Amino acid sequence: MRLGKIAVWIGAFGVAPAADARTAAHEIEKLGYDTLWYPEGLGTRESFTNAAVLLGATDGIRVASGIANIWARDAVAAANAARVLADAFDDRYLLGLGVSHERQVDPRGHRYARPVARMSAYLDAMDDDPFVSPDGTGRTRPPVPRVLAALRPPMLRLAAEKALGAHTYLVPVEHTRRAREILGPGAVLVAEQKVVLASDPAEARVRARAAIAWYLDTPNYLDNLRWLGFSDADFEDGGSDALVDALIAAGDEEAIRARVREHLDAGATQVAIQPLEADDPFGRETLRRLAPTLLTDAG
Repeated sequence: MRLGKIAVWIGAFGVAPAADARTAAHEIEKLGYDTLWYPEGLGTRESFTNAAVLLGATDGIRVASGIANIWARDAVAAANAARVLADAFDDRYLLGLGVSHERQVDPRGHRYARPVARMSAYLDAMDDDPFVSPDGTGRTRPPVPRVLAALRPPMLRLAAEKALGAHTYLVPVEHTRRAREILGPGAVLVAEQKVVLASDPAEARVRARAAIAWYLDTPNYLDNLRWLGFSDADFEDGGSDALVDALIAAGDEEAIRARVREHLDAGATQVAIQPLEADDPFGRETLRRLAPTLLTDAG
């Protein structure tokens, strides 16, 4: 799968009404971004039906789940849903899978445990591809293309072994370097990057801290940041300036371009920018302003 270098990652697509999502997706596509990534949480819009809404509202942009929670549906259902979307929308759908987090899994009636082993078994079940129905006969089908949400080495290695590669989230450039070393040269590596267009560093950090607050109370992300050398002191009071500045690219268009280039130079296949705006959850003004710089540079 050939991915363009610059994508967008928009959390609002996980919760917005379909009418708002259609309008925003159409506008973002017209700006020229390669891929639109959207999330799935506990109680949000269901991942595969949500993809159909976004794909139906657009003509050429790739739509990717970032991520579909493996605890939300069994592996055969996920594989077949991805096949339907790929068939119906000219192979514009990319399946991103993730193990999610304990507080988004246990309320479903599962028990969050052994995430790497769970993901490995899930991928094997997808590839077994059973077919039991009176309406037709089974046939051998290729595995569904997928990327895995991965932060630490065990999941990154699994992403290289049993998927196209990895989708990382809330990571500094140093993580992209380490992830590329673990994945090897041929795997896909999509790095999400939060961005704030603001001339005032204090204002940018306020917006940034609001955006990362949930994640600084989530063990998987904290463990990953500790692996990268941050300490518990960096997680206090909304995050240290050093942590916030490493995770969020802030400033003018050139400052954002420089951070994106750092990720690409460190080994990212694609950088998915997540705009943090005060008034528009889809970040359309930020995306409009960045498009001439980022997309020309990527070309």
